Amino acid sequence: MSQLTCALLWLFSLLLVTRGVFAMVLFNATDLGVLLEKYQDDDGDWAVGRQRGKRAITASDMQAILDLHNKLRGQVYPPASNMEYMVWDTELERSAEEWAETCLWEHGPAGLLPHIGQNLGVHWGRYRPPTSHVQAWYDEVKDYSFPYPQECNPYCPFKCSGPVCTHYTQLVWATSSRIGCAINVCYNMNVWGQIWAKAVYLVCNYSPKGNWWGYTPYKHGTPCSACPPSYGGVCRENLCYKGDGTNSQSPREETEERNSVEPEAPHSPGPRLRAPSPTKRPNVVVSEEQMSQIVTCDTKLRDQCKGTTCNRYECPAGCLDSTTKVVGTVYYDMQSSICRAGIHYGVIDNDGGWMDVTRHGRKDFFIKSYKNGVQSLGKYQSANAFTVSKVTVKVITCATTVSVLCPYQKPASHCPRIYCPRNCMEENPNLSRVIGTRIYSDKSSICWAAIHAGVINDESGGYIDVMPLDPRQLYFSSYQNSIVSESLQNPVGGKAFRVFAVI
Repeated sequence: MSQLTCALLWLFSLLLVTRGVFAMVLFNATDLGVLLEKYQDDDGDWAVGRQRGKRAITASDMQAILDLHNKLRGQVYPPASNMEYMVWDTELERSAEEWAETCLWEHGPAGLLPHIGQNLGVHWGRYRPPTSHVQAWYDEVKDYSFPYPQECNPYCPFKCSGPVCTHYTQLVWATSSRIGCAINVCYNMNVWGQIWAKAVYLVCNYSPKGNWWGYTPYKHGTPCSACPPSYGGVCRENLCYKGDGTNSQSPREETEERNSVEPEAPHSPGPRLRAPSPTKRPNVVVSEEQMSQIVTCDTKLRDQCKGTTCNRYECPAGCLDSTTKVVGTVYYDMQSSICRAGIHYGVIDNDGGWMDVTRHGRKDFFIKSYKNGVQSLGKYQSANAFTVSKVTVKVITCATTVSVLCPYQKPASHCPRIYCPRNCMEENPNLSRVIGTRIYSDKSSICWAAIHAGVINDESGGYIDVMPLDPRQLYFSSYQNSIVSESLQNPVGGKAFRVFAVI
C-alpha cells in the first residue's frame, strides 16, 4: 500500500472519529436542546452567541398552554360562578411576540400595559415545557386567600401571604377570556442581574385586562350560574361557553412537521384597541417618568444621590448574595449598599422590592449589628447618614388632596404610593380642583392632577407616586387631557407636589 493511500485512509478514519465524537456530545447534551431545536433560526445557527434569537411557537405548544389555562380556570376553589372559557387571540400573540423579542426581563411595552394583562416566565438549562410556567403561575394559589363578599366594603382586600400572587389572579380572572403567548430563545439575557447564555422566554398577554385593585378575580358561586348573557346559558367544564362556536378560535394549524420552525406571522403593533367613544372625553397617557429609581444590589447611596432625587428605590432579588458593605444600624453611612441596608433594617427581603430613603445630616458614629442575614460594620468617625422605610400603599378617592395625605415634615417627606380609582372625570368636577401644570398646589386633587399630567388614564386609574415639594410663587394654568387646570399666584401657605408613573 502506497504512502499516499495510507495517508488518505488515516485522514478518512480521523473524520469518522470526529463525527462520532460530535454526535456523542449532542446525545449527552441537556434536554434544553430539544426545545432550542423548535425555536432556532432558519439556518439552524442557534449555537452562535448573540443578543437574541428568532421567535417561533408551535401549534402544539399553543394548544397545550390554552388547554391548561382552561383546565385550571375550571377547577378554582372556591368555585367560580362567572368564569369564562378562554380562547386564543392572534393579535395578543403578535404583541407578545414583539415583547419576547426584546429579551427584557420586565413587563412591557409600557404603552400597552394599561390595556392588557401579562404573565412572564423564563428558564434555562434542563428542558421544561411552556406549560410548566403556567402551572407555576397557578401554584401561587397556595399563598392567596379569596375574599368573600362580607370582606368587601366596598373594595375587596388583596390577601397574599407569599412574594407574589398576581400571576395566579390574572390567570383565573373571570373576564380575561382571550390569551396570546410567544416563546423566544434569548442569548445573554439579563435576568435579575445575572446573564443567562440561552434563556427560553415565555410571554403571555391577556384581554380584557385583569388584576383590578379592589375586585375579586371572579364571583364565588355555583359554576356558570352568573355567566354573561352573551354565553346563552351554555356551560362547559365549569366555564361559561358559547355553544354557537364563536369562542372556538383555536391556535392556527401547523403548516410543517411537528417541532419545525413555522413561518413568521406578519408583525402588528399589538392588539387592536378601540378608539374612545365620541361621547367620552379622550385621555392619553403621555408621561411615563418614574420617581422610583431602579438600582442594583451593589449601588451605594453616596453614588446614586449625586444630582438626582433620592427618596424611592426599586431593589432586585438576591441581594443577600452581594458582598457590598453596610455600615451602621438604623442610621447607615452613605457608603452603604442601599438594598442591603433595606434588608438589614427589614423593610425589604431577599425578593427585593420598593423602599424609601431619607437623608440625614452627619452622625458621630455607626453601630455594627447582624440582622436579617446581613452583617453591618461599625464606624467611629462622623459621616453623612440615611435611614430606610417601607413604601406604604393607600387607596384614595378622586377628590383627595395632598394637603390631607402627605406629612411635609423634614427631613422625611415621603408620601405613600397611591391608588387612584377609575373614571374620576365622570364625577362632579366642582369637587376636584387642579391648580398648576407639572407642579401642582397641594390643594389639588391628586388623581385629577395625575390625569392632567398624563401619568394615569382616566378609564383605568392606577398607581402613582407623589413627591412633596416646597411651595411655588406661581402655578400655571393649562389644558391637558381634557382637564383645564387653574393658575394661582402668591398663595398663602400650602405646599406643592409632582406626580409620577408607577410601571
